[in-house]
Amino acid sequence: MKELRVNAGKGYNIYIENNILSKAGRYIREVSGAEKACIVSDTNVYPLYADALKTQLEENGFNVYDFVFTAGEESKTADTVLEIVALLAENEFTRGDILIALGGGVTGDMCGFAAAIYLRGIEYIQLPTSLLSQVDSSVGGKTAVDLPQGKNLCGAFHQPALVLIDTKTLDTLPQKYFSDGMAEAIKMGCIKSASLFEKIEKGSARDIIEDIIFECVSLKAGVVERDEKEKGERALLNFGHTAGHAIEKLHSFKGITHGEAVGIGMVMITKAAEGNGLCERGTAERIASVLKKYNLKTEDENSVEDIINAMSADKKRTSSGINFILIKRIGEGYINPVKNENIPEFFGI
Repeated sequence: MKELRVNAGKGYNIYIENNILSKAGRYIREVSGAEKACIVSDTNVYPLYADALKTQLEENGFNVYDFVFTAGEESKTADTVLEIVALLAENEFTRGDILIALGGGVTGDMCGFAAAIYLRGIEYIQLPTSLLSQVDSSVGGKTAVDLPQGKNLCGAFHQPALVLIDTKTLDTLPQKYFSDGMAEAIKMGCIKSASLFEKIEKGSARDIIEDIIFECVSLKAGVVERDEKEKGERALLNFGHTAGHAIEKLHSFKGITHGEAVGIGMVMITKAAEGNGLCERGTAERIASVLKKYNLKTEDENSVEDIINAMSADKKRTSSGINFILIKRIGEGYINPVKNENIPEFFGI
């Protein structure tokens, strides 16, 4: 088993192990004196793992409830979160009780947001089952839902009490969603670790997936500890996301995965950076090549103009422009503000 400590919020541990779900109840009981636990999951993941988790929780003295929503980004709304909160209220959950996110990034984001707002904050556990959530979204305490105007515009910073990463759950993950998660691992290599990028570039990720997960969450934990509320360095984690979120919005959050959109965004922003002399030549092609290796897209059918227009609701926008995340070269990310009137020219249009 691999173990990490994140010194943010109250501080919490991350445990990474194959089949850790089989002893999850014990680890959760170690951090929580709760009487009641509510599992939040979706219609894809719940049938696979909920029974095993319920058994574990009940054996460790929890009264177990559950909330199951229709799988997909379309469910990531304020209405769904309010349904979770209503279930907790109806069953008289107290501030001492807990929520457990069993699933991917959508599940973790909504479960965490429900935990942040119910009774002004209760504890929750992350038990991520997708590669994307294991390498990225389960760590760091970002919780949110989407609005019609854009992705993740309504949310809160609320750190989990524990993260349990079971690599065995990747055995049931469709190839498309394994690729989806690899986009976030590639992103982390781009902004923070040339050696991680090279491992992914030259080797087979499936053969070393536990090492990749550990390195990604180690890097992210360090960033979160230094900048929990995204006042500076943590913004680097959004590399590829400004264009990526815009692309997801243009697709109405259907037919394209988050990782696919972020991959396109990484290539798009790096090409722009190269065109403005802000990035080492050939970097965009190198990123595109590794994305293709993991069956990820590198371009979108929407025009650059449409993608730029859809960036208008991005969280990194200021009154005067957008703080774009660029890389000087693989492994070196930085923030580069661009004024609104200069954005089209920055992207070569």
